[in-house]
Amino acid sequence: MKNMLLLLVFTFSFSLVNAQGKEQINKVLDAWHKAAAEANFKDYFDAMAEESIFIGTDATENWNKTDFKAFAKPYFDKGKAWNFTALERNIYFSNDKKTAWFDELLDTQMKICRGSGVLVLVNGQWKIKHYVLSMTIPNDNIDEVLKAKTPIEDKLISTLKEKK
Repeated sequence: MKNMLLLLVFTFSFSLVNAQGKEQINKVLDAWHKAAAEANFKDYFDAMAEESIFIGTDATENWNKTDFKAFAKPYFDKGKAWNFTALERNIYFSNDKKTAWFDELLDTQMKICRGSGVLVLVNGQWKIKHYVLSMTIPNDNIDEVLKAKTPIEDKLISTLKEKK
């Protein structure tokens, strides 16, 4: 009986920690997307860990935080960055609850996109450490998309292979 009670307390505590953690992560990500929509440069980049990475939809977009800030600053300075709203989000935690990873479907100016990433707990605050943005492509339209991107990406593939 004592073991059963301990198991119930542990299970309840674990569920509570997960629920609170998910709520915190949702708030961070929603506020991060909102900061971009409002062109709030400071809040947007404060949500990211100092050693963070942002990978965009173009194959050449793989930035550390400093480089991403330089890329994004002109958009924020114009008062219009980008506007992403989560349609759904899944959040998962490491065993020690200090790392979380997620995937989300987003309503964007590019229609539905997928975001995925990793957050880490830094001094009691969740920070975005790694974020990947990708466009979704309906399976029935793959051939059309390939026709559009092949000439551009064939050149990039060749360049990247030469660098190896």
